[in-house]
Amino acid sequence: MNEDEYWMGRALLQAKQAYACGEVPVGCVIIQDGEILGSGHNSVIGSADASAHAEIVALREAGRQIGNYRLVDASLYVTLEPCLMCVGAMVHARVKRLVFAAREPKAGAVCSRCHAFNFDHLNHKVQWQGGVLGQQAGELLHLFFEERRLLKKSERAAKS
Repeated sequence: MNEDEYWMGRALLQAKQAYACGEVPVGCVIIQDGEILGSGHNSVIGSADASAHAEIVALREAGRQIGNYRLVDASLYVTLEPCLMCVGAMVHARVKRLVFAAREPKAGAVCSRCHAFNFDHLNHKVQWQGGVLGQQAGELLHLFFEERRLLKKSERAAKS
């Protein structure tokens, strides 16, 4: 197991926590010098906060940990390709490197729906790599949404 797989495994543990809370199972860890500065998982439902994506939760924790919102030497590992909001937050935080697991065909802003890191007006460039433990992250997401569809179907049937 290489270093990226190890840290993505830690992000997957966060995703499983989100799953257990009934949240979309996305998890994130932020690493600097071999240490976790921040971690988080999706908590938009539980916190009633549209910005409580795993990346934002982890960025907030990492900033508090070091007393600075700029994370210039940090790597962010997340189980799903980030959306535009999270890409913007990474740029503002000056994250050095992003590693994500599964692609997000509906809202992925790194390489799926748009290439936001390539916007020429940005004053910081984030290095990125996708696909690390992508199958495991994708399977967790698939299972979550499959269960949600079955639950909705059974609720509709109970009302009939």
